[in-house]
Amino acid sequence: MNTQLLDQAKTVRQGEELDTQKVDAWLKQHITQLTGEPSVTQYAGGASNWTYCLEYPEQSLILRRAPKGTKAKGAHDMGREFKLQQALKPVYGYVPNMEAFCDDENILGTDFYVMEKLTGIIPRKNLPRGLTPTPERTKKLCENVLDCLVELHKVDYKQANLSHLGKGEGYTQRQISGWSERFTKAKTWNVPSGKKVIKWLENNMPSNERICITHNDFRFDNVVLDANDYTNVLGILDWELATLGDPLMDLGNTLAYWVEPGDDFLAQATRRQPTHLEGMLTRKEVVAYYCKKMNITVDDFTFYEVYGLFRLAGIVQQIYYRYHHGQTKNPAFKHFWVFVHYLLWRCKKAINNQGKA
Repeated sequence: MNTQLLDQAKTVRQGEELDTQKVDAWLKQHITQLTGEPSVTQYAGGASNWTYCLEYPEQSLILRRAPKGTKAKGAHDMGREFKLQQALKPVYGYVPNMEAFCDDENILGTDFYVMEKLTGIIPRKNLPRGLTPTPERTKKLCENVLDCLVELHKVDYKQANLSHLGKGEGYTQRQISGWSERFTKAKTWNVPSGKKVIKWLENNMPSNERICITHNDFRFDNVVLDANDYTNVLGILDWELATLGDPLMDLGNTLAYWVEPGDDFLAQATRRQPTHLEGMLTRKEVVAYYCKKMNITVDDFTFYEVYGLFRLAGIVQQIYYRYHHGQTKNPAFKHFWVFVHYLLWRCKKAINNQGKA
């Protein structure tokens, strides 16, 4: 295995340090084989929850906790995320093993949980240096990742006794009203109201919805790949938003992040996964591939496309709201308001192009 390809955590960001002594003492009460002091690093991708790597002599662990500052209702629920993955693991093997959950706020000031570390490649903005992907291998990678989403959507949640994961029916309505409310509450002076997009979504909800287990943040940078064969998927991460929902809305969420070679400058500038590589499917090809694998027909994907883009605008605005009000100092969030403008523009563009060839 080429260890240079493996995803590596970095120095903990200022203001986001852990109380290592308290965490270490608590962990040793719950994971008996741990000895020594852990070395602590932090993953750069933590725009929502903060994610750390704790390296012990015996074991490497991942710790997930909520950020500081004002949190949207229902967001950053570490207990739910932990229990959901525990319940899902037996029927969906890509979920990491859960190790321990802590709801004692005396330890870190917030709930957190610890899970196994899946050692492999996480395809962030670019694949690691040292990999020389061919179009054929890249296409295989793309299809293998999409197959993981299809496999999740095909899990019989009722037979697996997972009906408690979400409310199910009425999901579409709840998502549109929920994200509209969250966007409006997180609005700052320098972003649009989004009212036209919200109104369009409210007026164009599909009459039929399917219900399955949805991940709702299914992206390449939440995938762990085998370092010996980067087309092979080892695990899927970040189950914070998973629930019982509509699979096409889940796919719409995925495609909101999907930047392809013909996209404009702003899309390219905000790309955070390697979907630009030769061999990757385009967004239209992804929809066609997914529908074929799921054996379904979708005449018009516009609603799901607009929903995914608007929801992403809501997520970005919630993160920017925390930066705007000084609740986080992460400089990566400074210009997120510009991205909100762009995403709402993309929504309107998709609406205007609906039905056009």
